[in-house]
Amino acid sequence: NGDLTLPQPTAPALAVTSFFEYLVVVSLGKKRGQGTYEPQITYQFPKLANMELSQREEEEKSLKAILLFCFPEGVNWAPLTEYPSETFSFVLTEVDGSRKNGYCRRLLPHGKGARAPEAYCIISRVACFGLFSKIFDEVEKRRQISMAMIYPFMQSLREAPFPAPGNTVKIKSFIPESGTEIISLTRPLDSWLEHVDFRTLFHCLTNEEVLKVFASTVLERRIIFMAEELSTLSQVLHAVAALLYPFTWQHTFISIVPSVLIDVVMAPTPYLLGVQRSKLDDVTDQSDVSVCSVSGDESTILPEKLQEELLQALCCRRDNSTSEELNKVVSEAFLSFFVKTVGHFSSHVKGSSGRQPGVFQKKSFCKASEHKASQHFVKRFIQTQMFDIFIQEVERRPTQEGFFHKKIAEYQESKKKEKAMRGERACGVNVGIFRQNKQLICHMLLKTTGRDQQ
Repeated sequence: NGDLTLPQPTAPALAVTSFFEYLVVVSLGKKRGQGTYEPQITYQFPKLANMELSQREEEEKSLKAILLFCFPEGVNWAPLTEYPSETFSFVLTEVDGSRKNGYCRRLLPHGKGARAPEAYCIISRVACFGLFSKIFDEVEKRRQISMAMIYPFMQSLREAPFPAPGNTVKIKSFIPESGTEIISLTRPLDSWLEHVDFRTLFHCLTNEEVLKVFASTVLERRIIFMAEELSTLSQVLHAVAALLYPFTWQHTFISIVPSVLIDVVMAPTPYLLGVQRSKLDDVTDQSDVSVCSVSGDESTILPEKLQEELLQALCCRRDNSTSEELNKVVSEAFLSFFVKTVGHFSSHVKGSSGRQPGVFQKKSFCKASEHKASQHFVKRFIQTQMFDIFIQEVERRPTQEGFFHKKIAEYQESKKKEKAMRGERACGVNVGIFRQNKQLICHMLLKTTGRDQQ
């Protein structure tokens, strides 16, 4: 098991009927006779014993991976009196290729004196970071009262139907001295962005740096992000992967690399990795130090005109904008980039009729790029695995519709109107010239026939 790839953003949510599969509490226990700690599961809802045998065996494998991701730093912990809670996420990829999202909040349990942090981890088929952050707020509030208070809330949540995009579900929950509370959980309308918040990405990187990262990502290079906070790493990596919509990163994707897996930086294949800054020496001590360096050509990968358009679009975002507003500005800027560079793909899938799959014509597709400057980029991009997987799906289902297709249609329609307006303006200019020269033309005709001599 590993946090290997981001769920397909283009696919609708799979028949999800509940918010989550299970919740575990991971505590740090001191090893006997040693000064080190090891993570261990101290609470689980629902219990493994209540699951079917096949499901229980599968989950037992996942639980071992969860321990690593909840405390990726390893065993070097010490009791603390203060520890700010943080929320982060990861992805578990099963043997059959199915994916589950892990949402984790680490906090210092209520009490006095120095004590070890503990982690609350929810495993779900749902990719919606903001929603689970709110759920963790409720879990943390109940944990400060009693561990027993978590159970009824999670039970109510598990029985509630997962809302459609834009809809709200209300959960009733009783808290001593507060009475029954109604908790409203609203799912974002743009469901393909509900796992993403671009704010952290643009807080850490400038617009120009984001473009360089995007350029490296679209060519499927090896990229390592380093930060101290786990929440920063997970949010930045998921945001970078979301910039690729409607394409999906197909290679190794580990938003938080546990210490025991640090050798993954030696992999010769493309990856997106999040490594805590404290492990910088572990990364640079590897024999292949080049994995941490940039190639130097990042600013030349994207067509210059489209780079300028991306920068102009990103400059439109406001510092006080909401997450939804920021997501809209950023996502539409990068989606527009793909519309203009490869949005003509459907015209180059030939031979499709009815249920018969089509065949993508690479050469004609590259030659038909809207701008000559885009051809070089397109020729490189169509060699990536993410484009290959995307176009294979198009070949199988040439008539599919989606958000990307809608944006392509809107862009093509705007180009038609723009062309028609240019034609009308050109006609107007020609008519004006004709009127200005009408007398001269008539005079020349009269002269030719000799009538001007009469």
